[in-house]
Amino acid sequence: MFTLLAIYISLLTCTPGKEMYARYGHTALRVVDTEQQMDVCFNYGMFDFNTEHFYYKFVRGETYYQLGAEDTYSFLMAYKMEGRQVYEQQLNLTDSQAVAVRDALIENYQPENRQYLYNFVFDNCATRPLAVIEKAVGDTIRSTYSGWKGKTFRQILQYYTGMHSWAEFGTNLLFGRRADREMTQREKTFLPEQLMLYLSYATFSDGTPVVAKEHIGAFRVQPVRWYETWYVGLALFVLLFGALCIYDRLRCRISYGVDIALAIVYVIVFIIVVFLTFFSIHPLVGFNWRLFLFPALHAALRFGSKRIIRW
Repeated sequence: MFTLLAIYISLLTCTPGKEMYARYGHTALRVVDTEQQMDVCFNYGMFDFNTEHFYYKFVRGETYYQLGAEDTYSFLMAYKMEGRQVYEQQLNLTDSQAVAVRDALIENYQPENRQYLYNFVFDNCATRPLAVIEKAVGDTIRSTYSGWKGKTFRQILQYYTGMHSWAEFGTNLLFGRRADREMTQREKTFLPEQLMLYLSYATFSDGTPVVAKEHIGAFRVQPVRWYETWYVGLALFVLLFGALCIYDRLRCRISYGVDIALAIVYVIVFIIVVFLTFFSIHPLVGFNWRLFLFPALHAALRFGSKRIIRW
């Protein structure tokens, strides 16, 4: 961390954790004001599992997150105990601009202002700090950062979720065609690492660098072990269900219980996707071909075994 000045604002970027919700990292704003004896981290990633009908609201896209605040030492120690690094970028703000950011965060932390309607892509713990900075300084930030140029939302999420992981498969299953739209330079900042890199190459309209000094590094995305990939799961499904089909044909009897159980799973997943597509306010969800992958294989294996082995 940096030498303390009278007042300064830093963007803190936390590296990914092991849990699914932590795989994208996290973002916070650090406010240091020596005159007020203040060294506090504000982050927009707080939510309450005990909220009434939490999971239904989460699926609907009506999850309310809130701004949290804690002393910097506690914030850093919590991430250290998880084995996660915290990078810092001290922003190149005047005293009056830093005060404006501080006051805006304090105002947002008031009980009546803390909550906001969370949106995974367009309004989250990374996009909010950027908006607070720009509003407080009265300027728009521009960046020459070109990472992931020409890539889509789906592609960048696949990378951070873990290529070929079951989490990636689930993400692909729920995200429709809108996730295949190319991201703009600005839209990438919904991910903490991308916001950090965006600011590292950013300037205000007068050409002043947004970051005065920084200590940053690349995220280390956990590789997915081969036996944890959905490809292996798919192969096992084909082998096991294919063997069952052949066995059924040899004994001239169909295991209807297995077919019914799998059909129930397909229907449940289909209903969830239909609900998300037509009744959720999540911006990227919708139908895609992956929804029919396992049912199609199921039907193909049943049909194929019938053609190979006659009654």
